[in-house]
Amino acid sequence: MSLYTFPFDSAEKPEHDRLGGKCTSLAIMTGAGMPVPPGFAVTTESYDAVVNDPKLQAHIKEILAGLDPDNVADLDHRSAQIRELILTQPVPEAVYAEVHTAYEKLMELCGGEVPVAVRSSATAEDLPDASFAGQQDTYLWIIGEQHVLQKIRECWASLYTARAITYRLANKIADEGLSIAVAVQKMVNSRSSGVAMTIDPANGDRTKIVIDSSWGLGEMVVSGEVTPDNFVLDKIMMSVVNRIISDKHEELVPTGHGSIARKEVEEPRRNSSSLSENEIIAVAKLAKAAEKHYGSVQDVEWAIDADLPEGHNVLLLQSRPETVWSQKKVETKIASPGSGIEAITKSMLASMNRK
Repeated sequence: MSLYTFPFDSAEKPEHDRLGGKCTSLAIMTGAGMPVPPGFAVTTESYDAVVNDPKLQAHIKEILAGLDPDNVADLDHRSAQIRELILTQPVPEAVYAEVHTAYEKLMELCGGEVPVAVRSSATAEDLPDASFAGQQDTYLWIIGEQHVLQKIRECWASLYTARAITYRLANKIADEGLSIAVAVQKMVNSRSSGVAMTIDPANGDRTKIVIDSSWGLGEMVVSGEVTPDNFVLDKIMMSVVNRIISDKHEELVPTGHGSIARKEVEEPRRNSSSLSENEIIAVAKLAKAAEKHYGSVQDVEWAIDADLPEGHNVLLLQSRPETVWSQKKVETKIASPGSGIEAITKSMLASMNRK
């Protein structure tokens, strides 16, 4: 067991107090067999080892003493002081060593140096009476171990941004006992992406899985800007029963600098299948697993990550319940009792008339 890091695919049970809300959710989804982008958590023990130094804590309390949250300039000044203290506080060698090892393992899995997202995961994120969404920092497309380590520090320090301090004061949440974990997760480099539904959207057939796929990021599929490849599979046999390969003229690709770019797809790739046979089956299995896990027909967003090896490269981006045919079933169920009542009423009237 590692004290200061926690791989999302760890066999250990994820604990909220160690991982915070965001990292706990990622670990649970990974443990359920959902192939979320790989990564690891820098646990709350890491933050505690750095920030719970008695002298630092005393200094933080001293800075916050007498704070007037309505004085914006003073609040910003005090917040900057505290964050600078955290950013310059020494990190124990044991913490650095574990983060270094976890980062190296992630890069090895990805086949080399790739961009990552560094996301705050506070222990107070899912309090029943307060939402901490957006209170702490997130950094995208971070490349290189030293930059990642710096962003981890900045996530720790973001527990004392002006907005976070004000939010805790407004909601009467004490600083004592708060901690924060950090997610370090691979950015998805989508070679192909799209949607998969565990129902045929054309006719409501639940024995089918339907996949739409195109090159690059999936926004062009969702928006309808490109006509995607279409694959229909038998849900039981996991065999393709129909396929349409379309002319996919454009794609959206990540630039590696936190933005995306529109690019013309070159010949002959634009008229080639955006998924191999193995990938078609892998996407279908992912959609089927999501349906089983959530217990309802699913509308899944997925991507094939160009940086990951086969067998690890089909990633779940989002899964939500299908709404169109599910809503029709609800409407049918609502209408059915009414029809029965009408029939019973007519029968009763006829009986009364006979009498």
